[in-house]
Amino acid sequence: MDLCSITCLIFDLDDTLYPLKTGLAAAVKKNIDDFLVERFGFSESKASSVRVELFKTHGSTLAGLRALGHDVSPDDYHSFVHGRLPYDAIEPNSKLRNLLHRIKQRKIIFTNSDRNHATKVLERLGLEDCFEEIICFETMNPSLFGSTRPDQRRPVVLKPSLAAIDIALRLSNVDPRRTLFLDDNVHNVAAGKSVGLRTVLVGRSEKTKEADYAVEIVTEIATAVPEIWSAEMDGRDQRIRRSKSELDAMSTAITAVGA
Repeated sequence: MDLCSITCLIFDLDDTLYPLKTGLAAAVKKNIDDFLVERFGFSESKASSVRVELFKTHGSTLAGLRALGHDVSPDDYHSFVHGRLPYDAIEPNSKLRNLLHRIKQRKIIFTNSDRNHATKVLERLGLEDCFEEIICFETMNPSLFGSTRPDQRRPVVLKPSLAAIDIALRLSNVDPRRTLFLDDNVHNVAAGKSVGLRTVLVGRSEKTKEADYAVEIVTEIATAVPEIWSAEMDGRDQRIRRSKSELDAMSTAITAVGA
């Protein structure tokens, strides 16, 4: 695949920029269960099964609750679910920071999470100045906020819906054929591929049919997608392709700087 014309990289946030082993994903599930217990009166065992079912049928617990007619405030929900997270489990990632600064293309965050959560995660990682834009829950669902009472019938928009992908592409003003999309969720990757994005599945050693690349950790894109480093010479459509040995040396240098 010819990726020499990549002009933008769009990154998912959770479990993509930091590893699953931090435990935040498990903490989110626990907080959602607690929300269902405290706000809706479910037993602890029932809350877990409700969470799973709502995720399967609607993409998230919040989306499911609202689809069923419950007047759940997104701010209240996110404050409860994300406000209790152990953010100190996320450690600064200087290697990723150095890599992102070496990548000269535009870099954008695209997450289903709310903006406050995204900001906290980026701050913990030391990446708060590495991205030009954050496309998040508020971006995809502006009608759920504001002074007027939101339309309860309006569905929540989240990845992997094509509506969410369309919003991200339109607001970031990118050509999907020239954009690399990185996400840990196979359904999100498949949705991105369906609209022409070039895709990287993060957290896996083997790619799916919808993923152009697969990396176990996000910094591996330095060598797994060598076309990121391609450049034009003298204004002509000539490309400089770095050899694998050069890229390995670059990756080592990035590690050394961030050590």
